[in-house]
Amino acid sequence: MLVRLIYASRARVPISSEVIDSILASARKNNPGQGITGVLCYSDSIFVQVLEGGRDQVNRIYGSLQRDERHHDLVLLAYESIDERQYSSWTMGKIRLDKINRSLLLKYSVCGELNPYLVSNCATVALLNELASTAAFAQRD
Repeated sequence: MLVRLIYASRARVPISSEVIDSILASARKNNPGQGITGVLCYSDSIFVQVLEGGRDQVNRIYGSLQRDERHHDLVLLAYESIDERQYSSWTMGKIRLDKINRSLLLKYSVCGELNPYLVSNCATVALLNELASTAAFAQRD
């Protein structure tokens, strides 16, 4: 059974390019063997990540994220069974949330800044879907 899990978390320390590179390197090394695909979105202080794959594998990763010292205020935004993956060719894509077009952010939030703690889960999921459909994600390997 395939599932898609989307979560948000706050970073304990400002998110640097080194932290992102480390997370992506680990994901790109480990995800193919587990059948995990997805995308990591981030700003200076917030992560939003989509994980797709087998139910057991995705839940195991989410459990490890709950114990990961880099995250706090971890919130499950969406979890669903899926018939097909949206990110099937991406071991882990990435996008910097504060680099998204302001008008697109205004479409889904009160101000031109995405904060998944202040908008509905549906708004965050809709934004991610729109970003995926417009190929806004970077480094799809």
